[in-house]
Amino acid sequence: MRLLIVEDDQKIASFVSKGLREAGFAVDVATDGVDGLHLGLTEPYDAAVVDIMLPGLDGLSLIERLRGKKISTPVIILSAKRSVDDRVKGLQTGGDDYMTKPFSFSELLARIHALIRRASHVSEPSTISIGDLTIDLLTREVIRGEVTISLPSREFALLEYLMRNKGRIVSKTSILEHVYDYSFDPQTNVIDVLVCRLRNNIDRDFDLKMIQTVRGMGYVLKDK
Repeated sequence: MRLLIVEDDQKIASFVSKGLREAGFAVDVATDGVDGLHLGLTEPYDAAVVDIMLPGLDGLSLIERLRGKKISTPVIILSAKRSVDDRVKGLQTGGDDYMTKPFSFSELLARIHALIRRASHVSEPSTISIGDLTIDLLTREVIRGEVTISLPSREFALLEYLMRNKGRIVSKTSILEHVYDYSFDPQTNVIDVLVCRLRNNIDRDFDLKMIQTVRGMGYVLKDK
């Protein structure tokens, strides 16, 4: 899953982006509204966290322009403004959620997960199961059959992306866009290495190999 953070306070931006990366997200950070708008219009994101008071272009104007271009990325607004009128205005502008500063990172993370589930129409609130493979989105636990598997955050993010796209071929480029940030070179073999490591953890000890390569196109996860 790939997120956009638009926040001009460097301490908050660093704190949030670090926590989200540790939780398995790919994160891009913009420190002003103009750069945030550019990224929001040109890069694919599963959700965005946007401050209101930004240099160059304020957060509400940024959201209005995204919605005007039919960009439906779920947005959580961060703001020091606490009044009901401010919250209402933020939501009417096109924000999907509103949090006031200071905030709890655990609550922000939970709200991000909730927005992504809502946007992707995932009915199960905390787990995804395909065949004998189950992942818990809250505890980051992976179980195949009766075996509990511990995955590093990047492998978990890749597995989650493949499971959300069960039966559909996902290209290396799409994996780069959703699992890594935009600074990675698309010519790198980092995806091949990551898929190989995930296979070793998920498929090696099982007869059914769920992660399959479609030559020249990408990868697909199947349960039969």
